[in-house]
Amino acid sequence: MGLPRFTCPRRGDGESSPHLFVANCGPAVGLSYDTIASVFGAYGEVKGVYAADDSGTRVIVSYCDNISAQAAMKALNGHPCSNLGGRSLHIQYSVQSLGKVNTTDSVPVSTSASDLDIPGLYLMHDFVTAKEEEELLAAVDSRPWQHLAKRRVQHYGYEFRYDVNEYPPGVGLSPHIDTHSAFNGLIFSLSLAGPCIMEFRKYTTGVWFAKPTSSSDEENLISENKSNFLRKAIYLPPRSMLLLSGEARYAWHHYIPHHKVDKVKDSLIRRGPRRVSFTLRKVLEGPCKCEFPEYCDSQR
Repeated sequence: MGLPRFTCPRRGDGESSPHLFVANCGPAVGLSYDTIASVFGAYGEVKGVYAADDSGTRVIVSYCDNISAQAAMKALNGHPCSNLGGRSLHIQYSVQSLGKVNTTDSVPVSTSASDLDIPGLYLMHDFVTAKEEEELLAAVDSRPWQHLAKRRVQHYGYEFRYDVNEYPPGVGLSPHIDTHSAFNGLIFSLSLAGPCIMEFRKYTTGVWFAKPTSSSDEENLISENKSNFLRKAIYLPPRSMLLLSGEARYAWHHYIPHHKVDKVKDSLIRRGPRRVSFTLRKVLEGPCKCEFPEYCDSQR
């Protein structure tokens, strides 16, 4: 699941909450989330420990009730904690907020590929383990990244044959079909680190729109031309593998909306600090002979 979001700590209002903003604490100072949860768990049931920002030195500890948060605040705020390496913690109350959610012209989001009824679309949850995810991220982070306008990328082999993309919060992907003439019929995409939703669009035969130049242009195209294409969407959790084949690969545009918070069924899920996708394609030798000539650059 995506991470909750919290507002800046409240100062001087005298009110408590079940959420604690804890400074001088986190992975960057050698303290794992499991260790933090164990220490704070002595004062009540901990719902979760989350990064407060990208520094790695500040976390949110979220309890199930105010009383537990108050007990932890009294015991740990400003005092060295032997179970956390002797560090003195600086704690304030915080409140949960999901921020602005883009609900303009939203489409229901499924969690299973079978619910979408798009031939050739498959989603495999937990395709890699948490340890394998950590190792893959460490491997790509040890190599140089190329900087594009809004994301970073690495290419292996032919450009875009096997590539790794890193998306910061709020950055998505413009609607497109991977070029028929360049790549074969199977495209795999492994999502790591953070979640997102992916939307699929099947345009009316022969209808092609001008390529948007910004995320706002994309949203405008959705509103103005939504009657000209079918829309379906799926939630891609971390460590899941998406397979595009057949009609899903050749005839449906895929698109990642430029949102920071996604609505999945009745839940609002915030995207993480980063999402890294591994995309694997096979270079096509010779012209494409797919069954979708109206969408094919080799046959149009």
